[in-house]
This record gives sequence, structure tokens and C-alpha cells, in this order.
Amino acid sequence: AGKGTGMVEKANELAEKHGWFLCHQFETDANWKFHYDTTGPEICNDLKSIGSDLDYFVSGYGTGGTFHGAGKYIKEKSPDTKIILAEPGAANLIGSGIKTDRHADGSPLKSHPAFAAHPIQGWTPDFIPLVLEKGLGLQDEMVEIPDGVSVQTSQALARNEGILTGISGGATMWAAIETAKKAPEGSVIVAMLPDTGERYLSTPLFASIDADMNEEELDIARSTPSWILEP
Repeated sequence: AGKGTGMVEKANELAEKHGWFLCHQFETDANWKFHYDTTGPEICNDLKSIGSDLDYFVSGYGTGGTFHGAGKYIKEKSPDTKIILAEPGAANLIGSGIKTDRHADGSPLKSHPAFAAHPIQGWTPDFIPLVLEKGLGLQDEMVEIPDGVSVQTSQALARNEGILTGISGGATMWAAIETAKKAPEGSVIVAMLPDTGERYLSTPLFASIDADMNEEELDIARSTPSWILEP
């Protein structure tokens, strides 16, 4: 399998073959600048409207656009805000200190040596995106996400808080919870949960839920006379 680098190479091939537009989301400055113009101001303006400061901003990364753009804006407007960047413990590319080798357009030349398969879909491909690399230095702290906690936290958010987010959302929330454990009492923490759990129905996030009704669910269905889907 070509992993993330293979994905980028295939997209390049298809675009060249068919004359399609290639957005270069891992390399283009338009990515992080959009979050600088929108996501960052939205966070700061919302907190300003309730008279609140922002103590911590917590984010993971896929392309790095949210972290770079929103983080840059937040740091400019609120220099005391601490930015926490999270990545999988199994694929601590930033933590390794090893840079990604690149083609002239900024795309990855090869797979990063610190990469290993991890369960957080949408996070941390097998290279450091150029969009992310250009924003490194904004973070005040790195958090490594252990295996398993992303799914557990996402499930807990749905069960206890009514928030249906995906595996990467669970990872970010875990990092935010760990940040909160060390933060001074009363700290304001913003965590980015950019995806919905509906995108993960065929993933390990829902693996513990059977496709067919169990006996408890069948008993509920049988408690009234109509429209009983018997197995």
C-alpha cells in the first residue's frame, strides 16, 4: 500500500492524465490562510462576545491548515494563549524531529521514517504536510495520542454528552482533557472537533454495535403489535 504518499502520487497522475484540477491541499498556502481568515476570527469573536479570554487551543492535524491558520490568528490576537498540537503516538512525525523530503512543489518525496499505521482516520498521513511544516513553532506543547483512546473518547462523547464526532474528534478531545488536567482552575480551552460520527459507520468506532437487533431491542419492538422486524 502506498499510504498517504501513494494517495498524493495517484491524485497527481489522475490530474495529469485527465486534465483535472489538483487542489494541492497539503501544500497550498490558501489552505491555512482560509482558516486564518475564518476559523481563527470565529473563535476569538465568539469568546470576546461573552467576555472570555482563551487560555488553550487544542488541535490535531491532517493537512495542518486548521492548526496553522487558526493558530496563527489566535497567537496574533492573544499571545498568551497556549496552542496544543496532537498527533498519534504510533506516528509521532513532528515529535521525531525528522523533516519530510519533498519534491519541488512541496509534495512528499517518500514516506516518513517515523510513520506507523494508526487508527485516527484523517490525521497524520505518512509525511509532514508543507502546510503544517510552515506553521510549526506556533505550538507550545505536543501531545501524543495513545492507541485506543480516540475511539473510547469519541464513544464517551456520544454516550455522555450527546456529541457525535469521529475518531479524530475523540483524539482531539482526549488531548483537551489531558490539557485540562494540568491547566489552572477556570482555564478556557477550545478543542477542534471538525468531523461527524456519521462518516465512521463502517469503522472500528461502531464495531461494537451489531448490525442486527439484539434480544433486548427485539423485546422492545415486540412490545407493540405492529411492524416487528423479526430476524
